[in-house]
Parts: sequence; C-alpha cells; structure tokens
Amino acid sequence: MKRVLNITGPCPGPVFPTTFGRRSFLQAGFLGGMGLTLADLFQIRATAGEVRQPGAARRAEGPAKNVIQIILPGGLAHQESWDPKPDAPIEYRGPFGVVKTKIPGIVFSENLSRTAQIADKITVIRSITGRIPDHNLATYQYLTGYLPTPAIIHPSMGAVVAHELGSRNNLPAFVGVPGVPQLSGTGYLSAKYGAFELGGDPGQKNFQVRDITLARGVTEDRFQRRQSAREAVESHFKQMEKNPVEVDAIGEFYQQAYKIITSVEARNAFSLDGEPDTITKLYGEVRNPRGGQPFAIGRQLMLARRLVESGVRFVTVQYSGSGGWDNHVNVKQAVGDGMPAFDHAFSGLVTDLDQRGLLDSTIVMVMTEFGRTPKINQTNGRDHWARVYSMVLAGGGITRGQIYGASNSTASEPDRDAVTVEDFLATVYKQLGINSEDRLMAPGNRPIDIVRGGKPVAGLIG
Repeated sequence: MKRVLNITGPCPGPVFPTTFGRRSFLQAGFLGGMGLTLADLFQIRATAGEVRQPGAARRAEGPAKNVIQIILPGGLAHQESWDPKPDAPIEYRGPFGVVKTKIPGIVFSENLSRTAQIADKITVIRSITGRIPDHNLATYQYLTGYLPTPAIIHPSMGAVVAHELGSRNNLPAFVGVPGVPQLSGTGYLSAKYGAFELGGDPGQKNFQVRDITLARGVTEDRFQRRQSAREAVESHFKQMEKNPVEVDAIGEFYQQAYKIITSVEARNAFSLDGEPDTITKLYGEVRNPRGGQPFAIGRQLMLARRLVESGVRFVTVQYSGSGGWDNHVNVKQAVGDGMPAFDHAFSGLVTDLDQRGLLDSTIVMVMTEFGRTPKINQTNGRDHWARVYSMVLAGGGITRGQIYGASNSTASEPDRDAVTVEDFLATVYKQLGINSEDRLMAPGNRPIDIVRGGKPVAGLIG
C-alpha cells in the first residue's frame, strides 16, 4: 500500500506510528512445520527484488562501526534542553534554570544535570537549521536526508547502513527497540534492509523478544530434521520455478532466521538477563510522575548497548517522555516530567559505552524534527520552529567536549556555523565509511544520491 504523508491542516500533535503495531514476525518453518516465528523481515525481503549475492564485497568500515539513534519525536524545545538562554527576557528564557557542564563556560537546562557531567564526551550542535516546521516532512527529512516527494520514497539511514555494510555475527543489521517510526522504512531499497523489531518492550516486566527460541516441544534434533526437509522441498520447487534466483533468496532468509534461532550468542544479545544492578542503576529507573510507572528509556538504551556490542550495526530507540515533546501547552510540565529519565539514561549510555571501550566505535545520535518558538505562547508552551534547534552526537570519532555552532540571543536564528540536516547526516555517514554522495539504484535504473546536498562538517570530526 502506498504511504501518504499528511502535510495539511493544523498540528494535531505528533503522530509517529511504528511498524511495531503490525505483525512483526513471520513463520520461519516451511508450511508452518517448524513451529517457529520470526519477522516479516525475512520472507518479504526475499521477494523484493534486490539480493546481495553471498560473498559480495561490502563497503569498508569507517571509524564508527555502530550507531545508536535516539529519537525524541514531536520537536524538543532547545531552550529547555541543550541551548538555554539564561540572560534573555523571561518570555524567551522559559521556566527552567541552568546547570554548569564539564565544558568551561557552557550550561545546559537544569533538566540535563547528569548529562552536564558527561558533556566532555559529547558534541552538542546548537545551529541545526531546518526548512519546514511540519512533523511529517521534518521527520522524513532527518530519517532519510530528503524532503518527501510523490515520485519516490527514500530509504532511512538505518536501511542504507544495512544495505551498505551488511550484518554481523548472525544478527540483523538494523533493529528497532521496540520498533521504528513508520517513516523509517527501506524506500526504494529491498525490504530486506528494513528494521528487525522486537515484538516486546524491554521496559516492560518479563520482557523477551518474541519467537527467537525453539517452540515448546521442538528439540534441536527435530528442528534440524525439519530444516533438512524444508531444503529438500525448496530444491524441488527451484527446479520448477521460472525465477530460481527468487527461490534462492527465500532460502537465504530462512538461513538468516535459522542462524538467529540456533545461535546462543545471537539470542543473548536480545536479553537483559545477567545485567548487574550497578548497570541498571547507571541507566536509571526513573518513574513517570503521571502514573508512577518506570519510564522504559533506561532499559531500552541498555539493550541498545548490548545489541551494538554483539554486532548489530544500527539501533533506533524512540522516547516520548510523559506527554511527548510537541509542547504547545505547558512546556514546563511536559519537559520537567519527561526529561529526567532521558537525562539519566543518555548519560548512563555514554558512560557505559566509554567504560567498555565502545564509544570510539559507536556513534550516538540524539535527534528531533525541529525546535520550538523563541517566545513562550499564551498557553505556556512553545510552537513549531525549524530555523534553529539542537541535535547531539557522541562517539565514533566525533569531537568530544564541544559545542558546535550557536543560535542568537533569543534562540531564533543560527548565529554562526549553521548545520543543515543533510550536513548532519552526511557527517555520520562519513564516520561509518559511507560517502553520502554515492548513488544507490532506484527502480527503473535510476541512480539517487544517498543524501543530496549534504557535506560532512569537518569541525564535528575529532
């Protein structure tokens, strides 16, 4: 079904459905005989028309081997987070105070007190500049590097990374924890490069990834016999099939499912069992003031670390706080309730990666689709504002302890070193060893730049 973007009408608040709601896992057995389930991920991809042959050369990696993409959907207020203006008039300054950071002379909002203590490990870009303050268009742009067009749907960064670098250690290249935004698809690339989604949320009690273990009553020996039977039937159909390459592709994805199911290491990557209490405390278990339940972000980022540590290349985590970040009304309550859990989890993630020696090889991105208006509105909120806002990078060869660029005194325009969304993405691609000016082949043998118009920002690279 063709995806349609709603770009008209007043803002109803951000609507970022994930593909997590649909059935995420497919029958991995032949005619259901395996008694196992894995994602649409495998079989849909097999017939999507683009299959990399076994043994085909992959692009050489860059300094960064992995990415953890943290999405704060709705448009986080930069004034209430990364770029406070404590000397501005109250109607611009907003309701929060500031906290000193490890970077001399730099302050963050008081909502980021823990992150302030690891500011020497990250780079905050205070001069991101967008084009259109519309949720869907701006989200599509930071996920793909393009504004949407009726002519074609572009692949998200996670899909491009999966396409260009491939998988490792019997694990999917691209994983959503627990899912990915609907606009974070494969576009014109094969569906096989899409995200593997968990079928469960690590923030919930008794979390487990659905269907990556043998079904009850299916022993390893029985599983092996069924695998051999499936291969025999597949071989028979291949002789009759007009397009045997397609059958080969289906077999390739059964093999991928088989490897995950039979690999103890792969299954362990998706489990938080064995994580010590000290690590749980590092990421935090902050409770939501609206209801008292712990926010999931701490355990989600803990699992993201486990996944990249095990070999997953690109992990996406979304965090909406207690009421989302589209704070047209009462920005103080929304940010004040939701930001402490992010602060605890994000600072814990960066610290954990650094202590394990993984930060130099893992880029952590904190992204949002735009910022908020310079002035507080009549309902004590802030409206959409794309002219300047903030994003964050850490690790993977990105300079540590830097504030790059600046907004002006009212956080309304870039003051220096403006960075476009395309530049931001091109910089991340460069650190992964991917030239964002390279072209991928779309249907009709149409070559399309990975990102059009973006240039890596030399000042962001250490």
